[in-house]
Amino acid sequence: MCGFAGILGSISAPCAAQLGAALLNVLEHRGPDDRGWLQLAGDRVNCGQESVKAAPCQALLIHRRLSILDLTDAGHQPMSTADGRYHIVFNGEIYNYVELREQLEQLGCTFQSHGDTEVLLQAIARWGVDALTRLVGMFAFAVLDTRRRRVLLARDFFGIKPLYWCRWKDGLAFASEIKALLELPGVARSVNPQPLYDYLRYGYTDHSSETLFAGIHHLPPAHYMEISLDDLKTEGPVRFWQLDLQRQSDLSFDEAAAELRRLFLDSVRLHLRSDVPVGAALSGGIDSSAIVMAMRELQGRDLELHTFSYIADDKSISEERWVDCAGRASGATVHKVRPTTGEMVADLDSLIAVQDEPFGGTSVYAQHRVFRLASEAGIKVMLDGQGADELMGGYHYFLAARLVSLLRQGRLIRAGRLLRSASSLPGASSGRLLMNAAGMMLPLSMQGLGRRLVGQELVPDWLNAEWFAGRGAKPRSFWQELTQQDLRRHLLQSLTQTSLPGLLRYEDRNSMAYSIESRVPFLTPAMAEFVFSLPEEYLIASDGTTKALFRRAMRGIVPQEILDRRDKIGFV
Repeated sequence: MCGFAGILGSISAPCAAQLGAALLNVLEHRGPDDRGWLQLAGDRVNCGQESVKAAPCQALLIHRRLSILDLTDAGHQPMSTADGRYHIVFNGEIYNYVELREQLEQLGCTFQSHGDTEVLLQAIARWGVDALTRLVGMFAFAVLDTRRRRVLLARDFFGIKPLYWCRWKDGLAFASEIKALLELPGVARSVNPQPLYDYLRYGYTDHSSETLFAGIHHLPPAHYMEISLDDLKTEGPVRFWQLDLQRQSDLSFDEAAAELRRLFLDSVRLHLRSDVPVGAALSGGIDSSAIVMAMRELQGRDLELHTFSYIADDKSISEERWVDCAGRASGATVHKVRPTTGEMVADLDSLIAVQDEPFGGTSVYAQHRVFRLASEAGIKVMLDGQGADELMGGYHYFLAARLVSLLRQGRLIRAGRLLRSASSLPGASSGRLLMNAAGMMLPLSMQGLGRRLVGQELVPDWLNAEWFAGRGAKPRSFWQELTQQDLRRHLLQSLTQTSLPGLLRYEDRNSMAYSIESRVPFLTPAMAEFVFSLPEEYLIASDGTTKALFRRAMRGIVPQEILDRRDKIGFV
């Protein structure tokens, strides 16, 4: 885990020293344990750990390290292959690095370290971009190939780890955070009108390759991009993985539950690989409780298990009862934080600075304080349940998509049963469910009228329509893609656009603000591919029970009373 940055182009000697120092400083929180830099000048490579050399170069790589695997100097970055051809800066973890190392050793590779960075570097050197689909992990990295004079950028399957790029005054640059790119001359702080509209109208961020900063881009999840050092032209981004919505499983419900249980436990097992203590965020919901109980199941009573929870003062939205239930069942040491309104106001400026871009609500502060609490307890790695709701239909708004699927299939009796049952769920109502379902079924030509009738105009009165129109921003509805589609496509949109991308950014910035690596075991290609192959009724049952299959899969591991919860609170 770390922060890194790279500057490509015509870099003068003073610029190399000045910008190198600035980037090392601004990314320090992402990696306080070590620092390093590498310069490419012609065919010569210079590297060091302290002040960046004041020398002209065509490429400058910067790295800050948070030591999680192989805590020795052998894990230092930038890391190079023995022949000096390839050089890497890497942020994330490759959880199956042990298995990949064995494969590479059988092919004749030798290793100087015991961590995952060298395994990743040698995998890229051996297999090129074909190595990406072999990885299980979260990653963003840059590999400099001095022979081909190219830089490869790649980002993990779900975008757990960030990677931004932009043009600067004398070339192209990339970094783990936007604030690092803003240190470079020629990078504007002007707003990007279309993402601004999406944020103000819907609260969406991080849902496309654009950011709210004009000229600064995301490398999209599951994509790679190559950059030529000679002319700074880019090739890509190129997608290397995507979910197949046509794949269908023929497993029975019980068989599917057993397979999901196996996949989940195996993922948690891999995510526990660490050379430093590992804790867990515990909200009291099914997902975080499942992770905590799985940690105990896999590592037994010898594991010193610490959990960290936000507790709301309002009893109606507090999940303390469920936190205590999971804590007792797992035998964990439970740490709790109860932020006050005054504390949030005092911390607001720093929270905004940490996040780089706007966020959708104050629940992000609750998460921020959970990571602060973990840092105070000396924890450097945390497991978290992020992604389970988007993957397995955990939010109540997915009920409308399930209802639409049943109606389109002509299964009216089941649709009526779902409507009656779902309307009794806490926070749900038949009227709201029907309204959302009707909105999904409206033809595109009637979307605007339908939204006006229910007070959801694409351009409300409080938005300056003239300002946005004059800057090319177009009003749009994110429901359009769901017309004549089903629950699976709704889940995919939530996973890739409307929900998860923003949550992952909040989590990355909040955790790295306290130099903590946050891991999300639900987000692996194997888990996603399996879940997306299942019948819809395995995810949302006919009585409106969300995550029905996962609840069955966790019987015997997670306390029954947590699995039987029908409410959905989260960080409120």
